[in-house]
Amino acid sequence: MPRIALYAGSFDPVTNGHLDVVRQAARLVDRLLLAIGIHPGKAPLFAIAERFAMLEEACGPVARAAGCELRTMTFADLVVDAARREGATALIRGLRDGTDFDYEMQMVGMNGAMAPDIQTVFLPASPLVRPITATLVRQIAAMGGDVSSFVPAAVEARLKAKFAGKAGN
Repeated sequence: MPRIALYAGSFDPVTNGHLDVVRQAARLVDRLLLAIGIHPGKAPLFAIAERFAMLEEACGPVARAAGCELRTMTFADLVVDAARREGATALIRGLRDGTDFDYEMQMVGMNGAMAPDIQTVFLPASPLVRPITATLVRQIAAMGGDVSSFVPAAVEARLKAKFAGKAGN
């Protein structure tokens, strides 16, 4: 029986922090599902198709090198429901610091009550990527800052194109 895990996020944009989690997770499972959460109240910078492309460009080679099948998907319901539909028995969560841990422990409790058959696996962020958040990357890029140490090169190019001609660039 294949080991299937689901790693959910907005991935708007894909960061080196996301890539770090994927690198670790791909060594643990046979199939890794990268699930983009759709939230009607949010206005993402990148369209779903762009995020799928960034995930494949950045994470695909890493997963394949680890012998892990990678698939991208979207979901608009509970993450445990999405995991069940896809046959995933684990949720992957990256942890940067104690604040992440406190929040994620609350999520584990709620998810565990709804889906006790789905295990949450915490993967600690590598020291170099701990401060990276997609929100900060978007803010820095929007103001013309250098995000090259925070995102893969292909994502940096997409950010530059997205903000070309905007104030501060």
